Amino acid sequence: MSIRTWTSLAALALALPLVLIAPRSAEACGGTFCDSGPTAMPVDQTGENILFYLGPDFVEAHIQIQYDPETPAEKFAWLIPSPIESGIPEFEVGTQLLFDALLAGSVPSYGVQQTADVCGDDGQGGDGLSSGGTGGDSGAPNDGEGDPGSPDVVLQKTVGAYEIAVLDGGTVEGVMQWLGDNGYQQDPASQPILAKYLEDGHLFTAIKLANNVGVKEIHPIVLRFQGQEPCVPLKLTAIAAQDDMEVRVFFLDSTRVVPANYRHVLVNPLKLDWFNNAANYKEVISMAVDAQMANGNAFVTEYAGPSNVVFTGGIYNPAWDAAPIAALATSPVGAIEILEGQGLLVCDAEWDTDCTYNHPMIRSIVGQYIPVPDGMNPVDFYSDLETNVDLIDLAAWDANGFVTLMTERIIAPAQNAVSLVENNPYLTRMYTTISPAEMNEDPIFRRNSTLGDVLNIQFSNQTLHCNGGTTMSLPDGRQVYFPPGADLVWPDFGDEMPWEEDVDQANMADDAPLISLVDNTERIDDLLAQYNQDRKDEIDLGDDVDIAGCGTCTVADNSIAGGVLFGFAMLGMVGLVRRRRS
Repeated sequence: MSIRTWTSLAALALALPLVLIAPRSAEACGGTFCDSGPTAMPVDQTGENILFYLGPDFVEAHIQIQYDPETPAEKFAWLIPSPIESGIPEFEVGTQLLFDALLAGSVPSYGVQQTADVCGDDGQGGDGLSSGGTGGDSGAPNDGEGDPGSPDVVLQKTVGAYEIAVLDGGTVEGVMQWLGDNGYQQDPASQPILAKYLEDGHLFTAIKLANNVGVKEIHPIVLRFQGQEPCVPLKLTAIAAQDDMEVRVFFLDSTRVVPANYRHVLVNPLKLDWFNNAANYKEVISMAVDAQMANGNAFVTEYAGPSNVVFTGGIYNPAWDAAPIAALATSPVGAIEILEGQGLLVCDAEWDTDCTYNHPMIRSIVGQYIPVPDGMNPVDFYSDLETNVDLIDLAAWDANGFVTLMTERIIAPAQNAVSLVENNPYLTRMYTTISPAEMNEDPIFRRNSTLGDVLNIQFSNQTLHCNGGTTMSLPDGRQVYFPPGADLVWPDFGDEMPWEEDVDQANMADDAPLISLVDNTERIDDLLAQYNQDRKDEIDLGDDVDIAGCGTCTVADNSIAGGVLFGFAMLGMVGLVRRRRS
């Protein structure tokens, strides 16, 4: 049996984020995901995000760490179980800019193009509906030595802002005691989880913020394990999860990745509100993955295609260079100008009321080594260190320390992230919502090069007819008719219209064919045809139709209606390519 790697963002308690790596069985890999909250917008991209890179014999997980800003930094702690056969994990500093670029480059978007029929002098232009109105074929000391219940500490190190210890063995009580003795937060609710992993012979990685480190210094972290199959632990997430919790997973690889034991869902596009840029997106996804045969354990594919949609220029700037800072051995005077020249910050007292920091880590590094004097405005201080030389805390200045942090937390993670994107030509982005009662199986993922791409930008076409009616043509070819005088409000089509078009189960092997569980295409087409016929029956579309004032109408061809492409604000149609089974 191959080794599986499990990683999750977690929060078993408000003050105790907990990341878990699951045991070998895909039935329980533990952990919890923090939800973005009950008032999350359909396009919320700020929730928990994780990126997997599938190496030849290892899985690399880039984890975007979330925290409650009201929680004191000293209460930030994680515990990560991992199968002992996967070895001691490797750790690196990650970069938030990678997640920013992933989210921005692959966010699904809806747009509407508006056209108008050419109307003759007799006012005739038809209703614009084609026949049927449906779509076509589109190393460390042992702190517990002498106590049989205490774990062995097999690794201790500092990685970026975090102190990390890897623990081996012990009892639940011994692990909890070690955590308490060493300044890690604990939660009694986690004890049954720890007991299961100890029973299966797992290592534990304990992570906390280092001394004197604040939450503003929190950054993504990279974990690397031996194994081939990434897994998102959900089964034990029910401890702290909310209903319809959002889960978003990215994969960088040479080909597309799919869930191996969860279902694939293709959303029925008629359920999305095209007039309002899919403002009901999360509701539609939630209903589709809860539909028959999906059973709440399913993903939609939001994007699958070339990874060059990720703008690497926003991740790394070749101008970044820590070496000039090293020359400022005795004083930081000149450091701000160097950083400004590299585009990392701007502090101009003539124009700004505060400094602008162009990297999420640079503020904390500057603040650590060049602290602002009490009561002084940062922009006034940093914009002219030479004039404020007498106010500089020279005891805090350490040029070599500054260079080390700048390299470790800014430059190296960015270079690694760019290499990761450029060396892996394919990006898969998947999304689901899931509630605690549905967290009965942990999704694992495998490659499938037999499936097509999934576009993240979708346009419908709104045609204005000479008789006053309107037809909305969806990207898959389906058409929805609105008779003259009808309010342009997207219909719900009644309870019979399914939320899901297709539900497929993936086989457990790489490139294995999908197994069709549900195909509602014909049913959707029939219901749409009946809906359109009912709308046409409501009015007289005969030759005697005379729309006053039509005269000779002009065509507004391909004009974007009101700038309705909100790529940054609205998620788009998701799922597998229509009629992808051949």
